[in-house]
Amino acid sequence: MGGRHVLRARRLMEGALDGPDGLDEEELVRAARAVVAELGSPGRLSALVAELAAGVGDPSGCARLSYRHVLGFDKLLLVSVGTRHMLRAHVWHPGSHRAGREDIHNHRSALASFVVRGTLGMELYETAGDGPLAAARYRESLSAEVSDWLLEPAGRARLRLTQTAEYTAGSGYALPSYALHRAWCASPGAAVTLFLETGAGRRRYTDVFTGDGRDGRAQAYAKEPLEVAEYLAELRALAELIGGSEELARS
Repeated sequence: MGGRHVLRARRLMEGALDGPDGLDEEELVRAARAVVAELGSPGRLSALVAELAAGVGDPSGCARLSYRHVLGFDKLLLVSVGTRHMLRAHVWHPGSHRAGREDIHNHRSALASFVVRGTLGMELYETAGDGPLAAARYRESLSAEVSDWLLEPAGRARLRLTQTAEYTAGSGYALPSYALHRAWCASPGAAVTLFLETGAGRRRYTDVFTGDGRDGRAQAYAKEPLEVAEYLAELRALAELIGGSEELARS
């Protein structure tokens, strides 16, 4: 059973994202953006993280779904509503060996992101036969045996940049599942975003576009979940990053 702040977050997600007749993707995008903006407010998020860092809820279950993402950030599960909706903290560390810009990609379902600390840069793309950017196209899925990331070649593509933006603390965005984008830490210090992945209309795979010279064979990238102690330590570090040290001391 979750603590007070965990339960409040879960109820908000259920109420906003699980309409009686279901939400279409456009409605889901708008609802998800409102949810992360509310949950990302300074006092509310710091209290939630402090509660989780104290071991409230299901730390072992959350740790199993938290990991160092191959695209260059730490992905910490905070609250989930079954497998339908997952609220995560993404922590970007400039200067780490994994830091950098993501591959261009889309998602399995509608998403929303709210910047809590630092600055996040983002680009939006579209496929275009005459686009100036040549890229290798992959289909990314989870391997059946161990749930690693599996990248399977899907030909070549040309892309066109359609938008570049920077999001500072207190701002955010929401995207439908098919939107092609990539993001990176655009501040000298760590950036933290609250990321909401919705479960409605989930696609079996995502599209990934890269120009890094991969050899055209299917490749698997290990998804290594955090240990519980490591997960709780990351939550304590997150609380410090977002100014939640007082809440952490009281928990």
